[in-house]
Amino acid sequence: MQRFLVRRLIITFITLLAVSLIIFIMARASGDPRTLMLSELSTGDVDQWEELGEKLGLNKPYYEQYGIFLRDMLTGNFGKSIKENREAADIIWERLVATFQLGMAAFAFSLIVGIPLGILSSVNRGGILDNIGKVVALIGQSAPPFWIGIMLIFFFAVQLGWVPPSGREDWKGIILPAVTLGWFFVAANMRLVRSAMLDVLDSEYVKLARAKGVSSKMIIWKHALRNALIPPLTFAGVTMGSLVAGSLTTEVVFAWPGLGRLAVNAMLASDYPVLQGVVITYTVLYVGAAFLVDVLYAYIDPRIRYT
Repeated sequence: MQRFLVRRLIITFITLLAVSLIIFIMARASGDPRTLMLSELSTGDVDQWEELGEKLGLNKPYYEQYGIFLRDMLTGNFGKSIKENREAADIIWERLVATFQLGMAAFAFSLIVGIPLGILSSVNRGGILDNIGKVVALIGQSAPPFWIGIMLIFFFAVQLGWVPPSGREDWKGIILPAVTLGWFFVAANMRLVRSAMLDVLDSEYVKLARAKGVSSKMIIWKHALRNALIPPLTFAGVTMGSLVAGSLTTEVVFAWPGLGRLAVNAMLASDYPVLQGVVITYTVLYVGAAFLVDVLYAYIDPRIRYT
């Protein structure tokens, strides 16, 4: 198992290195960043141009610039925001807290609702609960998130007044965006768990356990569910990375101050230090979630441990 985790850790490091190289190349391909920092240049600004190039290391060869970029990335130094004239890392951290709260709330909602619904649908195949689960999955995977968000705002915020329609001032403000963001993954988790459970419940060892008189609860929760968790677990890792990274649509609909809105605003303002930092943060979140799934694999699936 240790060799398995070491290999995954090496792959994670290589992935981060490759992404950093892509970000570096794309940043340089878009043009000299000094043109964004020093607008309306004139002939008398040549000294300022050279001074800024010396400060940012832009007058050095590309391999040295990439080394500086890696060093700054590892220390969390993304430079100063062009728009707000303060450290980009501070701006990202402020938004990351809000995005993390929303992402984890949506992730918890997708698991708490999706997994039990999938189990109930598989156990009651063709029954009422199975049909209800299919309807939930159909709505979650076919309805656009912005439409779901608008409908939730209309019914629960405008008509009933139970929760605020937008913002992050009140703890109730996270309920509607978390449901909106997590509904698609509720549907996906439900379908994956249902399919995996049906495969396991039809397997020979489950039939043998029933023939030996093992109770239905023991079969479902101990024998079937644990062996059916591998496909949903893979999707849960991707889900966690996606949800923690945030959803632009949900953040815009509910005016949630997360990384998604920050990335769009930075792109519109040509604030490349902030945009670059957001992309790196996204990458770390995704890759970290994938590595966490690999670790859980090693503990859940005995075939990986023994291999």
